[in-house]
Amino acid sequence: MLDFLGMGFGITSVLMMVLWGIQQRTGDAGIVDVAWAAMIGVLALGFVWWFDGYAPRQWLVGILGAVWAFRLAIHLLVDRVLKADEEDGRYQMLRASWGENTQRNMFFFFQVQAVFVIVFVVPIVLGQMNGVAELHIWDGLGVGMWFVAVVGEMIADGQLAHWRRQPENKGKTCRAGLWQYSRHPNYFFEWLHWWSYVLWSVGSAYFYLSFAGPVLMLFLLFRVTGIPYTEKRALASRGEDYRRYQEETSVFLPLPPKASTEAEVSV
Repeated sequence: MLDFLGMGFGITSVLMMVLWGIQQRTGDAGIVDVAWAAMIGVLALGFVWWFDGYAPRQWLVGILGAVWAFRLAIHLLVDRVLKADEEDGRYQMLRASWGENTQRNMFFFFQVQAVFVIVFVVPIVLGQMNGVAELHIWDGLGVGMWFVAVVGEMIADGQLAHWRRQPENKGKTCRAGLWQYSRHPNYFFEWLHWWSYVLWSVGSAYFYLSFAGPVLMLFLLFRVTGIPYTEKRALASRGEDYRRYQEETSVFLPLPPKASTEAEVSV
């Protein structure tokens, strides 16, 4: 496994160097997210041939892991790179913060993403390496968890995209569908997806390492480039409307909306 992961890191690191050079010319770092997701899919499929394990589970985990990764990569490519009028707000804020050190810091940022590819592919590989020579209830639960997570993320992405296409919604906050229950339902379902590999790893000698996926994803979403930058950007562009949304709507877990302070005072 270590040989495979080392090779995967080398390939991904070189790819990130090339993409860093491209973003220097285009001024858009959003392509790093596309590459991050796509490389996880490539490695998930590659491991099927690399390791001799229980074939049905290897193919099950490898294919579903790749489907999730390639769907996300295509969505990011279309929505945040090809169709976007400007660079993702998170990277605009990083450029403003880094100033004259932007390109140096961006190089290291792209290389850190290569590390994250390997960290996040580990839970997938552990599921594929699970040596239990039969499909059991945990495999079924993993498939169910994967299906709910991927479909939920697709619905959330679709609802937001539809909202943004309506001219009358410009400058407003999306509260349609799942977005009335969570400020970041797409992030929630992406995080939920990583629990699938925990379930598929039950019985593996290294089962405990499978928790790296959901734990690290939760950390990144709440402490790095996920929720903090997204909400800071939303507050800057939508102001009071987004502040009311924060008061009314759960930040992450889908929960029933609550009345805002403004509504309570008026009553």
